Amino acid sequence: MRKAVCAVLFLVFCPFLIAQQALNNDSIIKMVKAGLTDDVIVATINANSGAYDTSPDGLIALKQAGVSDKVIGAIVAKGPGSAPDSTASSTLNASAPAAPLPPGVDNIGIYYKDTGGNWQPLPSEVVIFQSGGVVKHVASAGLVKEDLNGLVGGMRSRLVVTTPVAFILHVPQGRTANDYELVRLHVVGNNRQFQSVTGGLIHESSSSLRDEIDFSSKQVGPSAYQIVLNNELGEGEFGFLAPQDTLSPKTPASSGQIFTFAIVN
Repeated sequence: MRKAVCAVLFLVFCPFLIAQQALNNDSIIKMVKAGLTDDVIVATINANSGAYDTSPDGLIALKQAGVSDKVIGAIVAKGPGSAPDSTASSTLNASAPAAPLPPGVDNIGIYYKDTGGNWQPLPSEVVIFQSGGVVKHVASAGLVKEDLNGLVGGMRSRLVVTTPVAFILHVPQGRTANDYELVRLHVVGNNRQFQSVTGGLIHESSSSLRDEIDFSSKQVGPSAYQIVLNNELGEGEFGFLAPQDTLSPKTPASSGQIFTFAIVN
């Protein structure tokens, strides 16, 4: 009888105890080693609070433990300052109903329209900001010192598109399309990188090549913006750099999230 009562109490209080325990890097690694799919792990990350180590060392440890870029991207997006203020969100939703978004655009993120006219999520990857190095300038073949460089692992994006191509930025509450940066990625060795400085990307009026690319957007909902890129960009690797927490600006030890794609003509 006592065993039966204990079993009932465990079933009643177990969900409560799990809800009170914040996820962390070790929790994610345990789920990966248990064989859970990326979709299940990402859904768990989005549905629960977490205290994650998103430093470069923390992200590298996750990668070495077999955690996928998709899951790491969800961890970075769940970092401090990424969640919208619930009070402000409730006030906005009460005052004005949200405009319907196209089918497939259902979560915060960036989407592209495929050749069949359907909206598909853009792959997200982790970008690590590094400083103190010397990087060859692609346009002038010179050397740029004292810079802050964004580094993305791998030589190619998983997504290849042709222009013209349309994107929808479904942004967190309080953000706009202007908070995102479209950058050209340069393949250097086995990685992709772009040049950046603390507080913003380098603008070079004297060169035809800039790592930051200007774009215009059209608001299609309270938190959604559509962007169309035409063939004047040419071929190459590109990415939409997600805004970082304003309390944690780009530093030599910071990381962020970038949504990447390649253009071929």
